[in-house]
Amino acid sequence: MDAKASKIDIGLSDESRANIAAGLSGLLADSYTLYLMTHNFHWNVKGPMFNSLHQMFMAQYTEQWTALDLIAERIRALGYPAPGTYTEFVKLATIKEVEGVPKAMEMVQHLVKAQEATARTARKLLPLVEGADDQPTADLLATRLDTHEKTAWMLRSLLEE
Repeated sequence: MDAKASKIDIGLSDESRANIAAGLSGLLADSYTLYLMTHNFHWNVKGPMFNSLHQMFMAQYTEQWTALDLIAERIRALGYPAPGTYTEFVKLATIKEVEGVPKAMEMVQHLVKAQEATARTARKLLPLVEGADDQPTADLLATRLDTHEKTAWMLRSLLEE
C-alpha cells in the first residue's frame, strides 16, 4: 500500500463530508466552551444551593466531556482533523466565555443560554446531514439535541418560583 492516504469512499460526497465536518467543528467548539464553563462553575459555585449545584454541574460536565470525544471522532471518521486548541474553539464557538465568578443563579442563567446555543448549533446541521443521508451524524445530533434541550429545561426549572 502506498504511503498516501487512500480516498474515503463511504457513500458521502467529498463536498458533503467537508461541509458536515465544518459544521461538527462548530458543534465541537460550542460543546468544549460549554464543558469548560460548566466545570468552572462546578469549581466556583457557592451559596445555599452549593451542594446541589456542585453535584449537578459535575454530572453535566462529565456528560459533556464524553460527548466531546464522540463529536471529534465523527469529524475524524469523515476524514478531517478535529479542532483542538483554544484559538480554534474561540474562532468557531457561538458561546462567549463568562468573565469573573457570577453568583450561583447567574451561573445557572449562563448555562441555560449556553445549552440552548449548543442545541441551536446542532439543529442547524440537521438539514445538511439529512440531505447527505449521513445517518451516523444524524444520530449523534439527535442525541446531543435531546441532552442539551433536557439540560436547559432542568436548569431553567431552577430559575422559576
